[in-house]
Amino acid sequence: QVQLEESGGGLVEAGGSLRLSCTALRPFFTYDTMGWYRQVQGKQRELVASSRSGDTKYADAVKGRFTISTDDAWNTMYLQMIDLKPEDTAVYYCHVQDKVFQEIRDSWGLGTQVTVSA
Repeated sequence: QVQLEESGGGLVEAGGSLRLSCTALRPFFTYDTMGWYRQVQGKQRELVASSRSGDTKYADAVKGRFTISTDDAWNTMYLQMIDLKPEDTAVYYCHVQDKVFQEIRDSWGLGTQVTVSA
């Protein structure tokens, strides 16, 4: 399993901004897929943003507001969030997927809480 560590969550007012960070020992370009998920209590974990083979995808609820990116060294993955809404409140998880001995491996961070007040 790949060790991932998230940071940057917190409490903000509606309309505010946050930037989440995820660090890994291996550069993120070595993974087949990288992305961010979020989960609220009592609901399924959902994909927020992902990057695969240079193609980025976003959930409809966050299009135009969230942006996934990396730093120049590919050692940190970011989720820039603007115009935050109360419905964005969730635990956000960093995720990568790669292959080990031809088997698909999914790795997750422990999550960081994002709370948006009305």
